Amino acid sequence: MNAPRSDCKFPSVTPNPQSARGANQKKLHPGRTSEYKHRVSQEGKFWHWFLKHEQELFNLDSNPEPLFTQLISALSRVDRDLTFEIGPGADKRELVISAGGIKRAFPAVSRLVQAAPPQLARWTITAFRPRTPLPITLEIEGKRVSSEDVQFSLLENGSVAGIRLFIHGYNEQSTLFKQFGYLLLDAALGEYDVETGLGFIQMLPPEESTSEHRYPFADLPELFDQLIARLGKRSGIPC
Repeated sequence: MNAPRSDCKFPSVTPNPQSARGANQKKLHPGRTSEYKHRVSQEGKFWHWFLKHEQELFNLDSNPEPLFTQLISALSRVDRDLTFEIGPGADKRELVISAGGIKRAFPAVSRLVQAAPPQLARWTITAFRPRTPLPITLEIEGKRVSSEDVQFSLLENGSVAGIRLFIHGYNEQSTLFKQFGYLLLDAALGEYDVETGLGFIQMLPPEESTSEHRYPFADLPELFDQLIARLGKRSGIPC
């Protein structure tokens, strides 16, 4: 779990959860030659599988579940936490390789994307879920949350950034609304910036009283980037 730094003057809040996204995962130790060879072998096997099914994946418009199940299985052999998104397109499609917001798996995402073969001219291979134009509406298990109904406050202590999200219907016991919150953050900031740029995240119902100014969710990308720049950091995936 990524606990706030001991010198932070933040109020008592829920740390940026590695917690809700996969706490207590073991770290990778890529320095051993045998592990490196095994890792490269698994990456090669994944892209070999992908090339074998490339035509099916590119033209897949209906009943995708069986092939998607195979794709998840192929990804899990690289790292158990890897997942994906495939975007629509007539001439070119995008395959997003994601760590599901689990920071431990970020190196696996980077290595797999870097190992993509040159034969994928019809595909854009993207590491981590990218930012999505706002507004968006999410629906899970029959419940909906629109980004237009969400507000936020940004906080910082001179070195670390944090955020409070105010979501209608949120309560501490609701894992569903926590999921909404993380998906909204990923959409606004991208998976990489959420996990590397926010030192803590707190979700609250809008009626909760707080002292910080609240902004509409649509303002988050711009204000986050300004805060990260002010803190002397860099948003976005490093080249």
